[in-house]
Amino acid sequence: MTATILDLDFETLPDRTVLPEQYHQASALVRIGGRPAAWVRVPVTGGAVTAAAVINAVRAQAEPAFWAALARRRMGVAESQPQSPAGWPRATVAVCTRDRPADLRRCLESLMRLPDDGQEILIIDSASNTGETRSVVAEFATVRYLRVERPGLNVARNAALHSATGDIVAFIDDDAVADTGWLRALVGAFANPLVLAATGLTLPLELETPAQEAFEAFTPFNRGFTPRTYTRGNIHPLAAGKAGAGVNMAVRREALLRVGDFDIALDAGTPTCSGGESEYFARIIRAGYRISYTPDALNWHCHRRTPAELRRAVYGYGVGIYAFWFSRLLAGELAVPLLAAIWFWRDQFPGMLRSLLRRPGAPPWPLPLDALRGCLAGPGAYLRARRAASKVTA
Repeated sequence: MTATILDLDFETLPDRTVLPEQYHQASALVRIGGRPAAWVRVPVTGGAVTAAAVINAVRAQAEPAFWAALARRRMGVAESQPQSPAGWPRATVAVCTRDRPADLRRCLESLMRLPDDGQEILIIDSASNTGETRSVVAEFATVRYLRVERPGLNVARNAALHSATGDIVAFIDDDAVADTGWLRALVGAFANPLVLAATGLTLPLELETPAQEAFEAFTPFNRGFTPRTYTRGNIHPLAAGKAGAGVNMAVRREALLRVGDFDIALDAGTPTCSGGESEYFARIIRAGYRISYTPDALNWHCHRRTPAELRRAVYGYGVGIYAFWFSRLLAGELAVPLLAAIWFWRDQFPGMLRSLLRRPGAPPWPLPLDALRGCLAGPGAYLRARRAASKVTA
């Protein structure tokens, strides 16, 4: 059943929000003073969502961070939205794209609505098959276009890092939309010089199909509403993917000197399908630097709309995580088999059982099986991708 997306402020909730008649469910971002604070499912009654229903949903579903933020607000100590002082580093917003002109146009339109802090907007055209990507970029006079002839998301990310003029390179996927405060929050996360990467909160742009609902239930990009700083002391490098996702991340350009390029044998456009940012985050943590997660850096992702697209995505995420882990095993990181075994017995296997038995809240079958199939294919996919990469760079 499809659901509408609501964006509400807790202190100014409308008494009644009337919905189009096709919606019988709603998911709501609830803000406090304009800042993201909770993501809740709200019942629809008589074609509308009431303020009382939102309040009850928040009471039942919100994280402790919501109540802490509300208390600070009520006591008058809540922070304002991040401002961009003159001393902050300049940012480049990088969008890596390939043959998705409609998605790209929507993304660029959202970037045009960001506060102007002197940021550069850079489009990396990852070997698109037509000229439509260049045509879309030409509609936006202030956007810089760069084409790379070799496909691959990590190839495009490296091109962005090497050609950016900003000290911070903020990446957003072409099928995502930036919230107004997204970039300032990401740049503000780099106040500590040890922070080499930052990530933000990503919520669904729409939940119009069962596949999109299943995507959000099974593999959400939402990392919660509590800011966190990840270090070698609180996260293992092999689990660094918990810090965030490539749809919403930023990297200091000097990371090229500290930890090197993204691994071009990983992620979209290669047999490994994904895993590129997880591997990069692992290197950052291993080198003693930090990754900052801030929910104020909000963007919205358009999830896969059809069952076939969803299954391919879930399979690809499985391939990517095991390809990344296998790359670390080849580098001599002997903890990989133990971590894989723990993940299987604590998460994957119980999830498959719940799905088969149709337990409440379990992911729909066969998504857990698709993910496991991808995991098993990951090591071989990495070897093929690395051979292909070595031929190009030789």
